[in-house]
Amino acid sequence: MHLVVPKEILPGENRVPIIPDTVKKLCRLGATVSIESGLGSKSGFTDEEYEQAGAVISSERAQLIQSADMLLRLRKPTLGDVTLMKEGCVHVSYLDPFNEKELVSALMSRGVTAISMEMIPRTTRSQKMDALSSQANLAGYVMVMQAAIHLPRIFPMMMTPAGTLKPANVFVIGAGVAGLQAIATAKRLGAKVTAFDTRAVVAEQVQSLGAKFLEIDLGETGETSDGYAKELSAEQVELQKKAQAEVIAKSDVVITTAQVFGRKPPVLVTKEMIAGMSPGSVIVDMAAETGGNVEGSVPDGVIEISGVTVIGKANLAGSVAKDASQMYSSNLFNLIEDNWSEEKNAFIVDFDDDILPGCVITHGGEVVHDTIKQIWQGDS
Repeated sequence: MHLVVPKEILPGENRVPIIPDTVKKLCRLGATVSIESGLGSKSGFTDEEYEQAGAVISSERAQLIQSADMLLRLRKPTLGDVTLMKEGCVHVSYLDPFNEKELVSALMSRGVTAISMEMIPRTTRSQKMDALSSQANLAGYVMVMQAAIHLPRIFPMMMTPAGTLKPANVFVIGAGVAGLQAIATAKRLGAKVTAFDTRAVVAEQVQSLGAKFLEIDLGETGETSDGYAKELSAEQVELQKKAQAEVIAKSDVVITTAQVFGRKPPVLVTKEMIAGMSPGSVIVDMAAETGGNVEGSVPDGVIEISGVTVIGKANLAGSVAKDASQMYSSNLFNLIEDNWSEEKNAFIVDFDDDILPGCVITHGGEVVHDTIKQIWQGDS
């Protein structure tokens, strides 16, 4: 089976889908691997390293895509790329299938089997393939680093002959993978950390990291079967805002990670709340790229609102591209290995599998994912 890895073409994307060590593993499985020349240059991996690992290097992007039995990507393909794919090709990448109807339709019409990495089910067995979690882990770390750079004071308490410096107060909204890593990182830097999540079940995890869990009675909340926080009602969001306002006002750093999968994130920090913070404070909005948890935050921008620095940096994991590439590459390999047939020397799409039905969007000229299919039917 011929596996092809083209370069990522989105400006500012330095991560790569596959690193040289993974190429070795894929070749051991029996795959033939071809990569586009310069694939790993922005993440510190040379063509020579890929070649030594067993990959064939080519600068002919169109020919590579046309020849692929399986395409391994990080970002979603362009419509132009889709027209080059042969029928029956397996394409693996982030796809944003809830919002990319035209792209999904093109993949379906082309007869491509499209696997969406953000749709990997959140089960114990699929953890090793869960790219959302692997990248969110790094994003949580980067958010704290961003805050530390922009905050005009240090995070830890420091006792010196010149006096004692109090620890910075950090408030993390959302205790999923990214939020928990942000809590852990801020604690390692010596900050005093408070966190909130709509899922009361995560309170123990927050406390185990040494942070305080903010108790807010929102009524019935919880999480989906995939482990995501359920969307709050408008009334619940208002209750959350009011309860958080006092904590936000006393915080030196606020980090927001609240996202609802496939939908616009809720606005949880208003300009009025920002105005109540001390000048020089910092807010990092992880959701800025998809609509924002913070009123006024700018996607991939750093702005000042009422004397508070508001960071809306996009592609947070891409700031540590080498590590992010290693983790995503491992996710891809685990997905491939789990569905690889030694007898057929190929990746097999088996809908009796407990993972693939949750992440295969198109197959055999049809949309086969139940949720995406229902959304499409609702739109028509």
